[in-house]
Amino acid sequence: NRGKHVFCVMQNRYTPAAQWLKNLIEQGTLGRIDFVQLNCFWNRDDRYYRPNGQPHPWKGTLQLDGGTLFTQFSHFVDTLFWVFGDIENIAATMQNTAHPNTIEFEDTGVVSFRLTDGGGIGSLNYSTAVWGQNLESSIMVVGSRGSLKISGQYMNDVVYCHIEGYSMPDLPPSAPPNLYEGYIGSAANHHFVIQNVVDTLQGNASTATNALEGMKVVDIIERVYQFRD
Repeated sequence: NRGKHVFCVMQNRYTPAAQWLKNLIEQGTLGRIDFVQLNCFWNRDDRYYRPNGQPHPWKGTLQLDGGTLFTQFSHFVDTLFWVFGDIENIAATMQNTAHPNTIEFEDTGVVSFRLTDGGGIGSLNYSTAVWGQNLESSIMVVGSRGSLKISGQYMNDVVYCHIEGYSMPDLPPSAPPNLYEGYIGSAANHHFVIQNVVDTLQGNASTATNALEGMKVVDIIERVYQFRD
């Protein structure tokens, strides 16, 4: 222990819809969790990987980029872990169809798994092959007492909620998405992350996303790649 603080930037945890979902699961409002489906369908084309017609210094390379789940969708894998815990019984199918000459890894994947806590099953479906613009990032949960879906381009809108004896509250508005050279990313909640750094260093809070949690997300992604066919 060197007495150092490590902060992982997982800004999706501050999206009102994500915090609402986590509270529902922690309180057991949905009952037994039977099924979880996480979908991430975004656009990342040659404008992203070859700006001005030239290869990017690191985007699309296996060594420095690492893969679509690492660079585009790790924040959504973190949401899955943050809310539901670890996963097991992983099986994955991946392919690269839209970026054969620009990236050294998959652009599309389908992953099935079982939730370690509770035994429900789930799937992660993702792609950066969507034409023109992002389609959606969404999560659908089926429980023994109800179901819900959070959707939008970065999993920010509750579009369905039907739970026994439960009335959907009004949630605070979500932050706009991050814009990266014309591309839409996840929610612009970084100011919450920075505030947590300040509060923690001043002794008024604890680290919101510590190193072990960040390492666990990396571990989940690495296991997904390990068990692809």
